[in-house]
Amino acid sequence: MSIRERLSGNEAAATAMKQINPDVVAAFPITPSTEIPQYFSTFVANGTVDTEFVAVESEHSAMSACIGAEAAGSRAMTATSANGLSLMWEMIYIASSLRLPIVMSLVNRAVSGPLNIHNDHSDAMGVRDAGWVMLFSENNQEAYDNLLMAHRIAEHKDVLLPLMVCQDGFITSHSIENIELEEDEKVKEFVGTYKPEHYLLNRQEPIAVGPLDLQSHLFEHKAQQANAMRNAKNVILEVSKEFEKMTGRKYGLFEEYKLDDAEIAIVCMNSTAGTTKFVIDNLREKGVKAGLLKIRVYRPFPGEEVAKALSHLKAVAVLDKSDSLNAIGGALFSDVTSSMFTNGVQVPTVNYIYGIGGRDTTSTQIESVFSDLQEIVKTGKVENPYRYLGLRKEEK
Repeated sequence: MSIRERLSGNEAAATAMKQINPDVVAAFPITPSTEIPQYFSTFVANGTVDTEFVAVESEHSAMSACIGAEAAGSRAMTATSANGLSLMWEMIYIASSLRLPIVMSLVNRAVSGPLNIHNDHSDAMGVRDAGWVMLFSENNQEAYDNLLMAHRIAEHKDVLLPLMVCQDGFITSHSIENIELEEDEKVKEFVGTYKPEHYLLNRQEPIAVGPLDLQSHLFEHKAQQANAMRNAKNVILEVSKEFEKMTGRKYGLFEEYKLDDAEIAIVCMNSTAGTTKFVIDNLREKGVKAGLLKIRVYRPFPGEEVAKALSHLKAVAVLDKSDSLNAIGGALFSDVTSSMFTNGVQVPTVNYIYGIGGRDTTSTQIESVFSDLQEIVKTGKVENPYRYLGLRKEEK
């Protein structure tokens, strides 16, 4: 039976880590993820877990310690945000290329500069092509649930890739919500014991980890990583089905909210989905057929499935909480429109960059997006596909 509790997103993540009881946690504090290792360190201190907690001198060292622990045959976890993830950047690629199923809680925050400690998705988008499985969480419950599923996905023999669970800094990380926790024994049984096939401390099989990899092999190894990422899609669905049997909470590659009969829809990730649902409910009462497609699994990107889900619509808006600074929209917009084009889906689609540096995104602004979509349906024209939402003054 689930246990009802009231926790912040950071507390929920730390609680999931406690129940997983990893062999090693290495972390360095950075706002707004600091509370996760802080809460977890209390579990270590009072003997609730038997994890080896490594307090390192930087985020680069935190990921390095996780890589060493995982390569040695241990289950390793960490947490970070923004500039901390940037400092890990070298090791982020090494973790994935060595096929080490490390799990990280990424509390999304704007990457400097200028210095900003509030939420947007620039940190996650900066490593979107680094070879990590990426799950996004609308609320505290999803952050907790995604972490419980993370090791089952990452450690699967057909995947063996690191995984990050994203949640919005301060918006969910520090906000207290009602949450349903699973019993410790049920979590322990669900997550299982980590039993790597190849690891450094296996005396029966001496191996080298991270050797020089030149022209004769690197191309093939990268192709293997890409194949593992493709495999992850089915593994995520399989693990989600098992999780639903245990908890009753259902997860897919994305969530469709009132999308079946919708004519216009927004595509977004993380906490903005909650505001969008509120707006959709109000618009539905006025007879507007609005819907939402909330991306949960960003890597691997479910392109074919997204295209199919959006194919019946008359207009779509993709909301990006970071700007790729490439003059052609944000990363999510590129992934969605590429998927639609590749799968032969032709629906007028516009991009909105929003919420940069923690700028509030209101229900009125979300409603204005749906109004813009209605105008596109009416006129059949997209005057400018690259737009801003909530910008005080349009920059030329």
